[in-house]
Amino acid sequence: MLQRWFLATVTRRGLLLVITCCGLVLLHLISCSLNAPYPVRRPSSWANSPASEPEYQASLQELEERYQHYVSSLTKQISQLKEALALRSTQLRESLGHPAGEFLQGMEGNTLRGQIHLEEFLQSQLNRAEVHAGTKVPSEYALLPFESFTLHKVYQLEMGLSRFPVERPLRKDRREELIGTLEKALHMLNAPRDSDDPHLRKVYSPSDFIEGLYRTERDHGTLYELTFKGDGPEDFRRLVFFRPFAPLMRLGNEQVDASGVLVNVIVPLAKMADKFKRFMVNFRDVCIRQDGKIHLTVVYFGKEQLEEVRKILEMTARETGFKNSTLIQLNEDFSRGRGLDVGARAWKNGNVLMFFCDIDVVFTAEFLNSCRLNAEPGKKVFYPVVFSQYNPVYVYGHHAAAPPTEPVIKKDTGFWRDLGFGMTCQYRSDFINIGGFDASVRGWEVEDLHLYRKYLHSELRVVRATTRSLLHLWHSSACSDHLPERTYRLCQQRRATSEASHSQLGRLFFHKQIEEHQRLHGS
Repeated sequence: MLQRWFLATVTRRGLLLVITCCGLVLLHLISCSLNAPYPVRRPSSWANSPASEPEYQASLQELEERYQHYVSSLTKQISQLKEALALRSTQLRESLGHPAGEFLQGMEGNTLRGQIHLEEFLQSQLNRAEVHAGTKVPSEYALLPFESFTLHKVYQLEMGLSRFPVERPLRKDRREELIGTLEKALHMLNAPRDSDDPHLRKVYSPSDFIEGLYRTERDHGTLYELTFKGDGPEDFRRLVFFRPFAPLMRLGNEQVDASGVLVNVIVPLAKMADKFKRFMVNFRDVCIRQDGKIHLTVVYFGKEQLEEVRKILEMTARETGFKNSTLIQLNEDFSRGRGLDVGARAWKNGNVLMFFCDIDVVFTAEFLNSCRLNAEPGKKVFYPVVFSQYNPVYVYGHHAAAPPTEPVIKKDTGFWRDLGFGMTCQYRSDFINIGGFDASVRGWEVEDLHLYRKYLHSELRVVRATTRSLLHLWHSSACSDHLPERTYRLCQQRRATSEASHSQLGRLFFHKQIEEHQRLHGS
């Protein structure tokens, strides 16, 4: 393969040299003729009287003979150059049998060797990066999450000095990097293809860009996954790029059809019929009216308020015609992991994409598509980083209107729940093969973490990314006195984290000093 490539390169350069020489010779001959290096002898009668027709014909004949001579000379030179090129090609072909050290000498050899080393380096970076397959990591702290971006905003976990969970890229190089990747993707999508009808082929524009994911592994490079709208409402185009601290490499260009992917939303529940009613309001609008490819599985613990939950499901079925729901009742103490495990194993209609959901979250139809696009059986599972709402009392005030139930991503409205692993999209086959939830593991958020670590230790890719279309609503919480000391401290820290932002908590803590300052200054 290397020999064929080198011969092809030499041949191309030789032909280019021949064409260049021919052009230079032709230009030289034309220049010579314009400067009359071979002057045409005019009859003496031209100087004093008009030339006759025979004299014109004689002059033209002389010019034609001279140009025929020039053409013959040029043809001979081209023939000589071709012979020299053929001789050189023969010499190179014979030299291929010699050792590489003798063959790769001079500038050509150095150039070839440098290109081989560059290709080997790029391939090694690609092989080391977590692109096509997952890499086993020891714990949740070792996984490098993705950050997401749209045309105008980046939803980031590494908030830095600004402490903004979402912002327009402030650094010029970051803006140019993301814009350049998007332009590269659009250029590839719109590149002409022989099999396409130019009148029917879709022309992609920035408005077709839905969302991008990216993450940078410091010693490997940056991975980008860009999703575009396809020809239909449930047709998508996914492009994957890798920048191994070198020119951008295209790794994938696939069409993704999500039209037939059913999502089984599994919700474990105990009591809380009022919250379930609020959950079903969002479920009706998003899952039934907008998406339509949803099955709802409710795993209910105990009997208290069970009939209220059953009536809510029945009323939804009557009013919307939605029949794809299952209610499973367990006479056990509530366990989130147990409920999700039972709900997953209760499905008997083949493999299905599952969304492990909580009663305190709201989501959009866009999230359901993200769920379908970022989970693939046998290849990857999706663990979105949820934006968690702060206590509305501190954000919107005691007498303000009801807080929004759609994601409002600002640093004073909430935070990225980067240590929460309860919301996840995964296929049932992967869940069963990994062993599901461990029945012996019980505790506050321990079950979710244990399952997450199982996937980290497997060969599957874990897509961990900020998700702007999924919101965890604030709710009051209490830490049980029966928790172990370390777990109790973590629980209290989580409570403090979810109450308000750092500046809001500071205003609460120093409210007396602030009020005294306002009193003294009359403000």
